[in-house]
Amino acid sequence: MRKLTLSICAASLFALSAGGAHAASEEMIAEGKAVFMGKSRGNCISCHQINDPDANLPGNQGPPMIAMKQRFPDKRKLRAQVWDATRSNPISIMPPLGKHWILSEEEIDAVVEYIYQF
Repeated sequence: MRKLTLSICAASLFALSAGGAHAASEEMIAEGKAVFMGKSRGNCISCHQINDPDANLPGNQGPPMIAMKQRFPDKRKLRAQVWDATRSNPISIMPPLGKHWILSEEEIDAVVEYIYQF
């Protein structure tokens, strides 16, 4: 009986957390968009094109944010790239956003969630 109760409790917690994760994901994507577009935060838009109707005057120094799921099937590699692009490309002009504390860990996670949808 105890195992059954534990299984039911675990299933209930999973269902609750799954619903909460969806709402948090939308908030996280909105935060990532604000960081990506914000000139005083990530300023990613100054170098990267993105297929978002709100993107004004995107730059073309960095690669465009297209086909991100195909280019980075492992989202952790995309996050590592945003955190410090010089690890995979020592001559990258992209600033190491995490390594140099330009963005917080939460902001990096949010940017990754935002660009991963493109």
